[in-house]
Amino acid sequence: MRLHVYEWGDADAPPVVCLHGVTGFGGRYKQLAEERWAKRFHVVAPDLRGHGHSGWEPPWTVATHVADLIETIDDLGLEQPDWVGHSFGGRLVVELAARHPERMRRAVLLDPALNVLPHVAEHIATLELAEPVWESVEEYLASRTDAGGMDTARARADLALHVDTLPDGRIRRRTSQAAVAAIYGELATAPPPADVLTMPTLLLYAPAYGLVRDEHIAEYGTRAELVTVDGMHMVMWAAFDDVADTVERFLS
Repeated sequence: MRLHVYEWGDADAPPVVCLHGVTGFGGRYKQLAEERWAKRFHVVAPDLRGHGHSGWEPPWTVATHVADLIETIDDLGLEQPDWVGHSFGGRLVVELAARHPERMRRAVLLDPALNVLPHVAEHIATLELAEPVWESVEEYLASRTDAGGMDTARARADLALHVDTLPDGRIRRRTSQAAVAAIYGELATAPPPADVLTMPTLLLYAPAYGLVRDEHIAEYGTRAELVTVDGMHMVMWAAFDDVADTVERFLS
């Protein structure tokens, strides 16, 4: 599937493809791109299958998501971009490194969901079977459990771009819940080993959240530059300047 993409910056600048997490969307990188990265890079951020304005049809396997990404960068004429992935997007960057290392120049993993413990994945997938509807963006923001220490203005502006207003005034997140549940099943599987990271790699993570576990640090830390930030999982809300600066330094 050719995915819907957001683009910022000069099309002739070095390309950086940015992948969002499960329940997210490509516009999640809007603030980082417009305020920082687009001054130096051509930032491309797709909506993954089942999210945003891309197609929602199954299957929603890791292999399908990887194939979608390759089809999309082929269509854009991007031969070997840099890749940035947050959460599930980080897992997809590692999967790309395993399957298509020749299509990657450098890799950045932002608090990646390398894999999720099975009981946690089952619990979240079950919750996500419900319709993602809230009374307002403020209620949606308050429902987030992964955004501690965040810049609420950034978070509010971000979330407002990823919802549709229903006839009764409530809002609905622009995601397929079947796709979201399926992705959590994929995240419960073992990730590729660290030795697939044959390209320069940055792993930036939030220890307070604990998604990147000690065993991940022990393995992937042998192949990646490790950087920690304060706050919780939504590092672009909780540590905007640290993320912007660290990634820009690494890619420069």
